[in-house]
Amino acid sequence: MSFNIALTGLNAVSEKLDAVSNNIANVGTTGFKSSRTEFGSVYADSQAMGVEVLGNTQSISLGGSITNTSRNLDLAISGAGFFMVKGGTGETQYTRAGVFNTDNANYVVNASGQRLQGYMTDAAGNLQSGTVGDLQVKPASLPAKATDALTFVANLDADEAVPTTTPFDPATKASYNSTYTTKIYDSQGKQHTLTQYFVKNAANDWTSNYYVDGTAAGSQALTFDSAGMLTSPTTPTTLSVAGLPGGVAPLSIAVDFTGTTQYGSDFAVTTNAPTGYASGDKTGLTVDDQGMVYVNYSNGERLLQGQVVLANFTNPQGLKAVSGTAWTETSSSGSALVGAPGNGQFGDLVAGALEGSNVDLTAQLVDLMEGQRNYQANTKVLTTDKELTQALFGAI
Repeated sequence: MSFNIALTGLNAVSEKLDAVSNNIANVGTTGFKSSRTEFGSVYADSQAMGVEVLGNTQSISLGGSITNTSRNLDLAISGAGFFMVKGGTGETQYTRAGVFNTDNANYVVNASGQRLQGYMTDAAGNLQSGTVGDLQVKPASLPAKATDALTFVANLDADEAVPTTTPFDPATKASYNSTYTTKIYDSQGKQHTLTQYFVKNAANDWTSNYYVDGTAAGSQALTFDSAGMLTSPTTPTTLSVAGLPGGVAPLSIAVDFTGTTQYGSDFAVTTNAPTGYASGDKTGLTVDDQGMVYVNYSNGERLLQGQVVLANFTNPQGLKAVSGTAWTETSSSGSALVGAPGNGQFGDLVAGALEGSNVDLTAQLVDLMEGQRNYQANTKVLTTDKELTQALFGAI
């Protein structure tokens, strides 16, 4: 009987040493979660029969240290949650290992080729927060976009006098009060200058004269109330620019002066935000702390490609381990709850960083020594049992 009991002890300790060895081997594995062997006594008819391994449990909820890498597609989760990845079989797995890259089809993938899941964008680049799918980035260059809107907010100095020189002439400084230039683009991505010359006509009454590349392109009246607040125009007005060289399409720019004031202080522009840009080549990817994935272009623009989502569970310990860094959901874990990083029960995303293994090396080495002693003790039982059996047979 003692032989069989000691044998169960050896088998159990061997499994524990396997788990401890695996933990130590993965001390440098990104997103690895350590495991622990659970033992239980074996009884038959109230008689002790030894020990058995009840199973191995992983410390899924214990996070590892986060280390900055400055690599754009290295992602870490600070707090609760898992990345969602999907392989060729269509099975969704959950992981904390955030080492990602792009494949030859421009999908964001991990080292196993599984595709990172997230909210996708439509053809216009608008985020579709209800649609989760494979995150894919656009490979092509960014075509030029003509300027079609200009948000312009300024203060026109109420203390300015009406110019004494008339009529308005952009070549004559005395015929206008202030001026400001904005860069705009045509349909081929060529840059032009839109210059506004502000002329005070009377108290609370101004005119903005538009010139594109030095050629008159129209004007817009601006009126203010006694408190210096803009009363007209109250909606964006259209500036039409035709006859640009190179066979480009005419420009139609919606100019919005909302917020412009007339106070007794110097002329100052607080917002000058035109749309449009020249063409650009793809230069890289970035992910921000909200999980927004952007493609960067050589013209300084960036376009949203999607948003990384996180998954969480009511019982993370109920997940089924596929490896030390990946799990699948079970009836015990419950269905995945999906959401954006930093919201509610989802942790924050740390871009340019990785979560390390949560293995406590010191504790594992102590467990290793303890297992060694237990193994030696059970071996001693077997040796003693053998000696007693030999003595018994020698006495017959």
